[in-house]
Amino acid sequence: MQMTITRAGIAGMSLCTLLALAACGSNHAPEELNQMPGYLGTITRADYDGKTNDLLTAGLGKTGLAGAAPAYANAEQPTPLELRRNAIYANYRAVLDIAANSGYGTLYGPNVDASGNVGTGEGLVAGSEYIAYADDGTGKKNVTLMVQVPASFDPDRACIVTGTSSGSRGIYGAIGSSGEWGLKKGCAVAYADKGSGTGLYVFEDDSVNLQNGVRAGRVAAGKNAIFAPDLSDAERLAWAGSNPNRIAFKHAHSQQNPEKDWGKVTLQAVEMAYYVLNERYGVLARDGSSRVVRLTPKNTITIASSISNGAGSALLAAEQDSKGLISGVAASEPQIQPAASGAYTVRQGGAVVANPGRALFDYATYAALYQPCIASVAGNAGRCTALVAKGLLNGADLAAQQADAKQRLRAYGWLPDSDPLQAAHAGTNILVAVTYAYAYGKFSVTDKVCGFTFAQTDAGGNPIAFTSTQKAASFAAQNGILGNVVYENSVGGAKVYTAGVSPSSSLADQSLDGFLCLRSLATGRDTVSGANLQGTLATQSVRVRAGVAEVAASGKLNGKPAIIVHGRSDTLIPVNQASRAYLGLNAAVEGNSQLRYIEVTNANHFDSFSNALPTLIVPLHVYLNRALDAMYAHLNAKQALPPSQVVRTVTRADASTLITNVNVPAIATAPAPGNVISVTGTVVDIPN
Repeated sequence: MQMTITRAGIAGMSLCTLLALAACGSNHAPEELNQMPGYLGTITRADYDGKTNDLLTAGLGKTGLAGAAPAYANAEQPTPLELRRNAIYANYRAVLDIAANSGYGTLYGPNVDASGNVGTGEGLVAGSEYIAYADDGTGKKNVTLMVQVPASFDPDRACIVTGTSSGSRGIYGAIGSSGEWGLKKGCAVAYADKGSGTGLYVFEDDSVNLQNGVRAGRVAAGKNAIFAPDLSDAERLAWAGSNPNRIAFKHAHSQQNPEKDWGKVTLQAVEMAYYVLNERYGVLARDGSSRVVRLTPKNTITIASSISNGAGSALLAAEQDSKGLISGVAASEPQIQPAASGAYTVRQGGAVVANPGRALFDYATYAALYQPCIASVAGNAGRCTALVAKGLLNGADLAAQQADAKQRLRAYGWLPDSDPLQAAHAGTNILVAVTYAYAYGKFSVTDKVCGFTFAQTDAGGNPIAFTSTQKAASFAAQNGILGNVVYENSVGGAKVYTAGVSPSSSLADQSLDGFLCLRSLATGRDTVSGANLQGTLATQSVRVRAGVAEVAASGKLNGKPAIIVHGRSDTLIPVNQASRAYLGLNAAVEGNSQLRYIEVTNANHFDSFSNALPTLIVPLHVYLNRALDAMYAHLNAKQALPPSQVVRTVTRADASTLITNVNVPAIATAPAPGNVISVTGTVVDIPN
């Protein structure tokens, strides 16, 4: 069943009604009327019975999520329900390791209830789902917000959990992380795609995604498109003619720098949750046309949560929460960028960490230089050779060069724990470096920043078109960063970056010249010579660094209780640059804080590695659930927050070994002295 909610009733109310009856001469007490936030468009509601379809698994259940991707009845024209189902399938599997031996079905998963009990059922969750755009009237922002209200929601014990998407994912990006925990707990879950969610734009046919995932022409979609680039039709045709098969997507090419609003849109999702909950559970007002507010921050527990970019959004929302909407925070592996400050110190084992709290674009562009060398193999080590030739790497042979690359990354803030994982992250940091260059600088797709564009590519590295079925399924199949990175300036013509040959060296060096350029945008200086940038690059660098400044976190949580969990082996968002630094900045700006930091050994940014590399990695998701449990117990039952600590996990012998709580021990209420993380004044001490 689907229906829509509009502002028509609100628009027709008299001033007397809006100000409440008592204020207009009535003898009755004033009523606080439930009003739709002005930034929301039409809200679409769908109800799911928990049998044929549901909120958490789209009817697939535990077994279906672990199985093969569901097929479309007509792959050329998938229905909105099918796209929703496949989006939930893809996003759930993207953020969790669903191998049974890694803990799926025993430590976490739809069949594991809110108390951690393993059930035999499929874990379907009945309830209602509300979706709307938040926009400024232009149709250019169109941030998708969603509220899921499980049938188990009890307004007398009301709770809300945020599920802002990780990475660049669409609206279902947090379904398997904080979404699952909240639904099982009977909480409403308030999701946001951050304005960076799935939005594939194809120039040749001028096609876009609509909010429900279906494809449409840009003109027909109008302001209902998730994303369309700001180009005239003449500009579109000229670009497509000169650059066939290139694509645009929202995070990189919206020219909005959406990250600057990630805290704001997380708060808007909470406000939308209050609106729909009061529409459901508030009594009719005396005028009979609206509802009286029943649920408020005074009688509702709201936990800001999620992972990665979504976790950073939760922290930013808590910082920006001027209305008291958020009760506490439980964040996992946050991509948070503390404002530059020399007011705090981070030490590990007594040794001072140099320059903690670097910006994402800073360390991602640094990693994009060296990780491809670490991933090189004999006979295909052009990146290492080219770095040596430019004086940016040392070593007489490949092994020595790779060792030097790892040492340089350690000196820049990565921990030795990340050494075995550096090669596996090479492709990820490439995507981050290029996507965020466009986003921070608010560049158009036609700017070809540092010679990079995006396209699907063939086996030879050449840009090729998306097929009609790929476009039709894009809402469900894509993670928000679409296509591959293409290096336009490669010798011989545009190639996927891994096959790119730099003009300066004529080596197959994985497009090193382009990544040296991105690194220069981050620093304002030529990466090889150290000279200040000039001309166009200087202007672009100013734009990029201004965008980076827009997303800096203040560290001030305004006294809110918060728990951050982060893996010590995180190779994408190193702890020295994010969580450790945020803990230090928070101490400097807030003093007597309620922030707790849990650092988990052997945990990486991507839980899927726990199946691929079980001797190195354990799933961090277990600790997000435990942090949420601890925060809820603190807010609901006044239980003490766990002390900041290192949790020492135990990896498995191989992927065939079943993981248990022996491998992922609990967060201690009284950690051993050698595991305590202490904050003394503005000095953060992390034990080895």
